[in-house]
Amino acid sequence: MSRKYFGTDGVRGRVGSFPITPTFAMQLGWAAGTVLASSGTKEVLVGKDTRISGYMLESAMEAGFTAAGINVALVGPMPTPAVAYLASTFRADAGVVISASHNPFYDNGIKFFSNAGIKLTDEQELEIEALLEQAIERGEMPCAEANQIGKVRRISDAAGRYIEFCKGTFPKHLSLNGLKVVVDSANGAAYQIAHKVYAELGANVFSINDQPDGFNINEKCGATHLDSLQKAVLEHEADVGIALDGDADRVMFVDHQGEVVDGDEILFILAQAAHQNGTLDGGVVGTLMSNLGLELALKEMGIPFRRAKVGDRYVVEQLKETGWGLGGEGSGHILCLEETTTGDGIVASLQVLEAMMLANKTLAELKSGMTKLPQVLINVRLKADNANEVMASDAVRAAVEQAEATLGDEGRVLLRKSGTEPLIRVMVESTNFNLTQSQAEFIASAVEQAA
Repeated sequence: MSRKYFGTDGVRGRVGSFPITPTFAMQLGWAAGTVLASSGTKEVLVGKDTRISGYMLESAMEAGFTAAGINVALVGPMPTPAVAYLASTFRADAGVVISASHNPFYDNGIKFFSNAGIKLTDEQELEIEALLEQAIERGEMPCAEANQIGKVRRISDAAGRYIEFCKGTFPKHLSLNGLKVVVDSANGAAYQIAHKVYAELGANVFSINDQPDGFNINEKCGATHLDSLQKAVLEHEADVGIALDGDADRVMFVDHQGEVVDGDEILFILAQAAHQNGTLDGGVVGTLMSNLGLELALKEMGIPFRRAKVGDRYVVEQLKETGWGLGGEGSGHILCLEETTTGDGIVASLQVLEAMMLANKTLAELKSGMTKLPQVLINVRLKADNANEVMASDAVRAAVEQAEATLGDEGRVLLRKSGTEPLIRVMVESTNFNLTQSQAEFIASAVEQAA
């Protein structure tokens, strides 16, 4: 059964438009609180990123949870992976993050974690949606008796605890002394945290895009816009640049030459280091979007590779199924399950820095063992929520078949709808860039016409 409101990364949309409204957020808090309470939940920990709308949605969620008899612990601006960790540390029964991750400030979203630091199951989300629908149809929601209403508390030392957790994932016998690092916090949730982690481990840190104003989160900065980081790395003659996204669950790198190192290359570097050190637990899980160059490089080292559906929750599912510990996406969602339970940009970056220090090599040298194949991704924005119909249309299917025939055995085509935005993503990959570009544009044109 498909979910109506929950996508691959919680509930997400434009602020002020259904479902990202205060009324919906309150009803969602009540429905989630009711479902979680049935399994013993008594308190949820709520964090957010730096969007201006976070204040509104936080208050609405707080009202919904307390109406369901659930206590609330507020931690303020905090990375998504920090909430997943802190929910357990503070003995809360679940965690909630109010964030739209890498999206612009005018979007927002709500996602949930269990007290084990993992996302809710599909079954739990469906149960929440069923109660939510009832509240929406009635136009109101039940409220606990006055003596059963939840309480609210604010936690002041959450950031410090998370900083210590991150530092604890870096080997005690190593130091970042002598390493010059530029960190871009995307004016997001890690603006008070990321630079402190690297500095306290000994690095010489230059921090950029760390002055959030509620509107500039992800604005031409962070993991999705690397120009300013590339410029800063070259200006400061830094050894490495680290870019997080708005909620710090993604990470991208820039090497000392100003060249981008993406999620696929990060996975290769981490897998290569673990393989050489004899610590790699099994293989690596990527996604349908992972560059074929990653798969070929891992195969050359004898490392198994599996592809999951796009979305870090599906990568986690494959990792648990295989018992492996390393996986991720080209966008920078990196899962190091031996260190944490969810995608964590800071923790993943420390694993990369560890590989650099142990090998005594630059990031450029570490990534040189993998050759990325030309890959073109075109996002086609939709005017309506009809992605499935568009992709199933005769014209689009014919365009895909024609492109696949043109590419032959030297390429592949992937067409999928976004789980977070009204987009259809057209991806084409082959050994020839011009051919890759032309076939991606050919399919995208067919999608645009069908939409």
